[in-house]
Formats: sequence, structure tokens, C-alpha cells
Amino acid sequence: MQLGAADYVVKGFELEELRQRVANLLKFSTLEKENDALRRRMATEGQFGQMIGRSAEMRRAFEIADRVARTDSTVLILGESGTGKDLLAQEIHARSPRAGKAYVAVNCAALPETLIESELFGYERGAFTGAAQQKKGKFELASGGTIFLDEIGDMNPVTQAKVLRVLGNRTIERLGGTQTIPVDVRVISATHRNLPAEIRAGKFREDLFYRLRVVTIDLPPLRAHKEDIALLTEAFLQLHGARLGRAARLKRDAVTTIEKYDWPGNVRELKNALERSMVLSRGDEIGAEDLPSEVVHGESISHKHCGEEQDHGIGERDFREAKRKFEVAYLTRQLAEHRWNVSRTAATIGLHRQSLQEKLRELGIRRPGREPLEEE
Repeated sequence: MQLGAADYVVKGFELEELRQRVANLLKFSTLEKENDALRRRMATEGQFGQMIGRSAEMRRAFEIADRVARTDSTVLILGESGTGKDLLAQEIHARSPRAGKAYVAVNCAALPETLIESELFGYERGAFTGAAQQKKGKFELASGGTIFLDEIGDMNPVTQAKVLRVLGNRTIERLGGTQTIPVDVRVISATHRNLPAEIRAGKFREDLFYRLRVVTIDLPPLRAHKEDIALLTEAFLQLHGARLGRAARLKRDAVTTIEKYDWPGNVRELKNALERSMVLSRGDEIGAEDLPSEVVHGESISHKHCGEEQDHGIGERDFREAKRKFEVAYLTRQLAEHRWNVSRTAATIGLHRQSLQEKLRELGIRRPGREPLEEE
């Protein structure tokens, strides 16, 4: 059975028993194929495990995730905080051949430098003060299954080098130990950081980046696929309603407010805002007054996504120069929000792709690091 057999019969079996077992296996095989087809169809129709979204961006992410799930390839998930990177990683594991094995998640940003190596690789007794007994690390615990390295962009360079070695030779050494321990583990990682920029700044290893990004999946910010907000809102209202034991629906003013807001915290912020509103609303209808104040006031978040404060041309006396600076700032922000994909940016801001390309050439806007812009 350990070598891959689906069933077995004991010596001296009856022919009828063999027939029955073969029939059961054929039924099971057919069911597996039907389930696989159903999962693929759900991915194309806008559902992937606990995640939903019918926009082109989300369907594409789901389709890539569904295809890569059936392989053992290393996956890098990119996206802002709150976009669902952890849920996507969990579902990839759940659809993989390793589904029955361990799934171990590690938040690299939450572990201080002094602890992250011992957490990942374990330690031997006496390895350091307080190491009273041997402890297995996350890589060992995940062996046979999947390890999810969340926010790997926050990992320090020394630990990055050790993770690179694990990816290269599939072995680890516990802290304070000399024994080489083999680990059979699939690595899925995620980050909200711009790793090429981190590489240029000397904060992230380029060789590790290429090891991690065998398959890359981009999860867009919620403001880039607002057409999914209605679907997400309905799902979250049902989820919270089942847990709270009450039903609720949104008034028209609440719907309008939710659709106008930029959601810097993405899907997680939307989910939490709706839960808060259901808890605090007095009846079975949620109005704009029940929503969090930042949603109601529609606070601008443009500066949060630019990474720096900019003049945007407001201080210029010359109108043409002010207009040029504004266009540069506006288009740079829009491109950054769409990971410098020209086609998606053009669709969002209402320009033809060719018109946007001509404007970028006119303004001299290039992707950071002078990488070519993505057309599709």
C-alpha cells in the first residue's frame, strides 16, 4: 500500500471478492475524475476553496493555482496584505498529491531574527541557553507535505541562505547538530513586498528569488477588481449571519459606500467591516451609518500605495509642467497597483492599450529596474 497500491486481497481470496474490489476501485476512480473536473470548473467560474471572485484577474489566479496544485512545483504568491495569500496556499495543498500529509505555515515577519532559524530548522539539546531538549523544526514537521513561508520578503539574509540550501539539496541541519537530515517538502511562499526592488536594495537574495518563483501567482488588490465586491459582500453576510444566528442585508446607501471605498486592507478589511456592521446594526438592515468611519468618509489611500510623498505638480507655476507631473504620478501609481501590466492598467483607467503605451513613452515612464512592461 505504501508503494502506491489502492487495495489488496489476502491469499486464498474468492473470485467474487476480487470482482467486487475491482468494481469499487473503478467507481472510486470515476468519482475522483468527476471531482477533479468539478474543481477545475469551479476555478474557471470563480471559486477556489474558500476564495471567490469572478473578475478576470481572480479567475486567472484560480486557474493557475488549480493547474499547479497537481504538481510538486515551488509556488510564489504575490499580493498585498489581506488579499488571501494564505487561503490560496492552503487550497493548493488541499488539491495536491500531498493533501493527506502535513501543512505547516510559518509567518516569517512575526518571528524575530533570533528565533526564526530554530523555528525553521529545529535544534539539538544544548544548542543554546534554554535548549533543554531536542526540537524538530518546521521543515522536518512538514516533511512529506507542504510548508508555507508567509511574508518571506521579511526574512533576514542569513536565513535566506539556509532556505536556499534546503531548496537545492532537500536537507537540513538542526542548530547545534552535525547530522544532515533529508526533508521531502513542497515549498509555497508569499510576500506583499516587491522582491525585485528588495534585490536591488540588497535585502533579498536573487538566487533564492528564482528558486521560489518557479510558478508565480498574482493576487490583485480589491480596488483592482471591484466588480467582485458584490459577490464577496453576499458571501460574507451569509457567513457572519450563520455564525451570529441572524440575517442582514445592505441598504442602498451602504452598497454605494462600500463600492466607492478603496479597501486598502483588501478582502480581509471588507470581511471584518461587514462583521462589525452586523454586530452593531439594530435591525436586519445595514445602512451606511453602521459601516466603519473610514469606509463612510472614503479616506484617500493614494499616498499609501506610492511608497513616498509626492508633489504631483501642485506646486508648479507652469501649467504644462504641473500637468506632466500629475500624469507621471497618476500613471505610475496605476501601473504599480496592476504590477506594471499595461493591458490591465489601460482597461482600468479607460484607455486603449496603444494609447497608454504612447503616453508612457511620451512621459518617459519605465518600470523600476528598466524591466520591460508586461503586455498581457
